[in-house]
Amino acid sequence: MNAVRAALLGMIAMGCCVSAWGQQEKMLAKTPPMGWNSWNKYACNVTEEVIRQEADALVASGMRDAGYEYVLIDDCWQASRDKDGFIVADPKTFPSGIKALADYVHSKGMKFGVYSDAGSKTCAGRPGSLGHEYQDAQKYAEWGADYLKYDWCNTTTQDAKASYTLMRDALRATGRPIVFSLCDWGTAKPWLWAGEVGQLWRTNGDLLDKWEGTVEWGGMGLVNNLDKQVGLESYGGPGHWNDPDMLQVGVGGMTTTEYRSQFSLWAILAAPLIAGNDVAKMSPEIAAILLNREVIAVDQDALGRQGRRIRKVGELEVWSRELGDGSRAVVLFNRSAGAQKIAVKWTEIGYPAKLVAAVRDLWEKKELGKFSGEFEAEVGSHGVVMVTVRP
Repeated sequence: MNAVRAALLGMIAMGCCVSAWGQQEKMLAKTPPMGWNSWNKYACNVTEEVIRQEADALVASGMRDAGYEYVLIDDCWQASRDKDGFIVADPKTFPSGIKALADYVHSKGMKFGVYSDAGSKTCAGRPGSLGHEYQDAQKYAEWGADYLKYDWCNTTTQDAKASYTLMRDALRATGRPIVFSLCDWGTAKPWLWAGEVGQLWRTNGDLLDKWEGTVEWGGMGLVNNLDKQVGLESYGGPGHWNDPDMLQVGVGGMTTTEYRSQFSLWAILAAPLIAGNDVAKMSPEIAAILLNREVIAVDQDALGRQGRRIRKVGELEVWSRELGDGSRAVVLFNRSAGAQKIAVKWTEIGYPAKLVAAVRDLWEKKELGKFSGEFEAEVGSHGVVMVTVRP
């Protein structure tokens, strides 16, 4: 009996465990996943030493305790397949193997994730999972993976829904609960169908570490990305999230103000908060963004209701999100080149016009007082004012 057949028979034997896993699956990603991913900072220069160092830094910095629980290797960890078709990690950059690395991350009180691709090769040209879905899923489970990011390069004529469903079934067959992150860049409109397939799905092309602009291969700046999220709010919720891509906070291409804007808007969007900076070397200003627990609490609100843009006048915007306690989180967002005053009316966020409500600034971390009917603030260029409004 060859190794592949033995693996498949082993999965069948686990059938008794699949129903129990199904119950655990329902508990996956009840709030948007939080963690750290290697790609934005390291791309293909990722090694097991890098992952260990960043895992250590997540603990030392307080990020783990703030909710960043997943440590994720992106592309370039794979090297080849063995004679039976099983995936092999690059022995030069991951000499101890993936299981040892997963064990290390788990020993730090965090969860571990890997990356693959639905095509024949990954985006960086490493072996993809096409034709090896069940083998790869088995390996991920054996290694102790808790999360899989699944990309869409080199897929030719494949159907996205069918390909992602195949890998979902392979993950289920392992009996191990694994968060499944679909990354087809929104090409096949996954928000229409992916809620039954994975826990999160990309809504757009890659987010670049820049304020504005697009590139030919599909990457886009922050404000271009943000515009792609408008109208998708009804598809996100507990266990199934729209994913506008990872955080660029602290990677180096934008200002601190612009990074604060991304973090605030991602929280309003109930987006996954997946950091990608060098955590061990981040500045106090970047740490203050990533560790703002009041903003994180908005993102992680148990109601899971994604926020929406309620007003856009030129380059001035208001975004709002209903929270589980009946209050609202509001972001006043200024895309323009100069400071501007922006107001939000209570009737825009579902409250009576004459309601008296307490307003708290989540970045200044202070109560601003009680307001009737509306709240107005001056917002700096490319910046935000983020508040909660509580009746």
